[in-house]
Amino acid sequence: AIQHFQLVLDQCQAGHPDQAAALTNLAWARLQDYIQNDPQDIDSITSLFREALALRPQGHPDHPLSIYHLLQALIWRYSKENFTAAYIHESAQLSCKLLRLFVLELCPLGNEYHPSALHELAQAVERRFKQCGSIDDLDECIQCRREAVSLCPGGNSKYESYLNNLALSLKFRFDYQGKFHDLNEAISLYEEALRVGNKYRDFSLDNLGLALLTRFNHCNDINDIIRAISLHREALTLCPPGNPYHDYTLNNLALALQTKSDASEDLNEIIELYRDSLLFTRLDDPERHINLHNLSSALCSRFTQTHENEDIEEAIRLCQESLEALPSLHPDRYFGYMLLQEAYLSRYRVQCKSADLSLAMENFRLASRHPTQGFPERIKEAVDWARQAEAYRHDSALEAYQVCLQLFDNHIMTRSTIISRREAATAFRGARSLPIDAASCAVRRDDLRHAVELVEQGRGQQWSLASRLRTPLEDLESTNSNIAHKFSELSKCLADAQGSTVSTDGAIADQAAVEYRRITTQWEAAVAEIRNLQGFSRFLLPPSYEDLQAAAHHGPVIILIASQYSCSAIIVPTSGEPHHVCFPRITLTHLETFKKDFAREIRQASRMRPEETRKELQVLLRTVWDEIMLPIVIVLQRDLRITCRSRIWLCPTAAFTSIPLHAAHLFRTKADGRGRELCLEDVYICSYTPTLSALIRSRQMMKTRVTPSFAAIGQSSPGVGQGEALLNIDSELELVCKLVPMTANPTTLSGDDATRAGALDALQCNTWVHLACHGKQDHEQPYNSRFAMRDEPLTLLDIMENDTPHAEFAFLSACHTAVGDEETPDEVIHLAAGLQFSGFKSVIGTLWVVDDAVVKHVVEAFYENMFSDSEDGVVMDCTKAAWALNRATNAVKAKVPLEQRMVFIHIGV
Repeated sequence: AIQHFQLVLDQCQAGHPDQAAALTNLAWARLQDYIQNDPQDIDSITSLFREALALRPQGHPDHPLSIYHLLQALIWRYSKENFTAAYIHESAQLSCKLLRLFVLELCPLGNEYHPSALHELAQAVERRFKQCGSIDDLDECIQCRREAVSLCPGGNSKYESYLNNLALSLKFRFDYQGKFHDLNEAISLYEEALRVGNKYRDFSLDNLGLALLTRFNHCNDINDIIRAISLHREALTLCPPGNPYHDYTLNNLALALQTKSDASEDLNEIIELYRDSLLFTRLDDPERHINLHNLSSALCSRFTQTHENEDIEEAIRLCQESLEALPSLHPDRYFGYMLLQEAYLSRYRVQCKSADLSLAMENFRLASRHPTQGFPERIKEAVDWARQAEAYRHDSALEAYQVCLQLFDNHIMTRSTIISRREAATAFRGARSLPIDAASCAVRRDDLRHAVELVEQGRGQQWSLASRLRTPLEDLESTNSNIAHKFSELSKCLADAQGSTVSTDGAIADQAAVEYRRITTQWEAAVAEIRNLQGFSRFLLPPSYEDLQAAAHHGPVIILIASQYSCSAIIVPTSGEPHHVCFPRITLTHLETFKKDFAREIRQASRMRPEETRKELQVLLRTVWDEIMLPIVIVLQRDLRITCRSRIWLCPTAAFTSIPLHAAHLFRTKADGRGRELCLEDVYICSYTPTLSALIRSRQMMKTRVTPSFAAIGQSSPGVGQGEALLNIDSELELVCKLVPMTANPTTLSGDDATRAGALDALQCNTWVHLACHGKQDHEQPYNSRFAMRDEPLTLLDIMENDTPHAEFAFLSACHTAVGDEETPDEVIHLAAGLQFSGFKSVIGTLWVVDDAVVKHVVEAFYENMFSDSEDGVVMDCTKAAWALNRATNAVKAKVPLEQRMVFIHIGV
């Protein structure tokens, strides 16, 4: 039979209508041979079934049959060879898919059993999620349960149960992904279940209590934990001893009490509750490990208070017992590792045995790397790992930071919008400082190359994830145009899928998230294909030091690291190894004080007459010179031989962004009494860059030149709530347009025409832009930082999502108008950096509140120095921006005080 079926297949090659049937018949005959213990290549048999299934996609009448055949082959293989977990997982997936096809076919929409069929399917898929941790399973489960709820009217006897189950799945997804709308929706559903029925009241009470406890752990609202305890106590009255859920309810009450109080007398009661719960739990209960974990945690807490060795020994033993009972891919193994590290670390703090510290760090490693636990929990554990390794000076600190940054990247990429990515990245305590602390750790280990890579990976994470879909493809296009086109199309689809609008309809939002992940999977596969090409092995990967050093091609880049562990600078030269500059008298606390002092003195300076001396501001700028910039200048001149008037780029991080580094000055009279010492701008031409990658990308995007066009956008009468009227905007726009050559076709957008839509259109259509309006940073939601327009604000998110294919240069003449505002240099850097990441290669930004006359002087001197002639006509070359700015500030020396000449910064090439 096998020989004849092979002959048939040989005559049914690709494209033949009977090829799938021929493949199936041959595979089935060979499977029977395999079942009869005749040696066969089972891999080739399953391959034949897979080929047949590929020829019978969803919708084909024989699609279920092909799934069944492949499933049978896998099951027989398991029974004979006890094969790996990957095949078990595939069998489970095929079973669920087959179940859905048959069950929902037997109970179609309109059938009275359709909601029940959806419920049973959801139960099966959710069980697989609990075993394997696949978020796709959980999403499918939630979709089924949403549909079941929607098809079940409020008076139906199963409505209460369906509400509870949907809420439970949403709570699972919150634990896995950390999306607060899932948790809040789960709480609302549990409350709805309590309103509409009493049949499952004990479940609703208990589960609502757990959801509130979870929210308390994240938001610390005392009302949540008080209500949770009350709900658990009420649930316990409905589940007396003898009730099969008595142990579960006892455990949850103890957990809530433990969360509320760690006093020793409370712990004794809590431990007894956990022990009672464990006594009522069957040894084969699949949830028994939860009771073991909770009792272990309580014992560990009591050990920290009493130092009784028996408690910590039992705590460790219980965790080890739970791990032995769980399969290797069970998501809850994470909690076993987490509790073990807590126990070992607690014992180390008391007994100081180095072996306990090593075991604690190893369990940190296992927990944060556990593949089937959700990213939020793993990130929290990795952050704690890094902090504890730093505190105890353990060698694993740098590894912990690396794991943190990788988990952050993966977690953020699961979000479908720029805003949700921002929320995901900032949801963890201390997350913002991790990249800088990681770089500091590498510096302290004298690994400067790695420090540069780490600070770039972390600091550029938010911006790079927002802009990574705009990766230049010229080199890839010349190597493989087909894959370049494929990647470009997928990037466009992904960008469309991550639009900023988030639906308030849970079902629609879930479908959008599933679609986003589907496209992401295809996009990642395309990226993997590109990385297999010669010369593209690091495509879209965090750049190496060699890659990043390209940013210093036209002059060194100075990265300023402000960490709680150390403050220093790393100079990335044009070639060779990076150089370290230590700031022995500067700490993060000092920098935070500087930030407040600058904000105060800048506001004060805005109220002074031009002829008044700003002594306090001078003292601050002198400190910046003495403690920060002078040590850097010494290394630049002595070790790197960087001559005066050369260009340098400053890349400040954390608190350094709030300090006007380029304005550093001695403000001391020379020994001979003639004049003042040189300021930093007289030594070097300073520009800023938010990341090294941003500087590299800007230069790459300048390879293609287009015919220049110029738009001056100004709004003197912003909409309600966006700021006061600006009296000098129109005259500034008129001045700028006079100074721009006519060949650049200068246009003006102002008054009623300077709306959000009008500004976006002008940004999209022009290469050079001058923005004169109120500008404001949103510290809580940075993408909502905005420029005031006539109708509504123009946000950075608007600009980032706007297609600006020809953008080259922007002059941000905005913040000086916000008199009395608490503006600091980091506000300007943020707004200007946002424009750069949106596509502009070079940006000039106003630094602080000054007199409008100063702005006029510098703007006039800048544009007079900015343009040059070429064979193609007049050119505003972005590489000349910093030089023109420097000449502009020097040109007004006689007109304004020295400290007011530092009012502009340059970001970019």
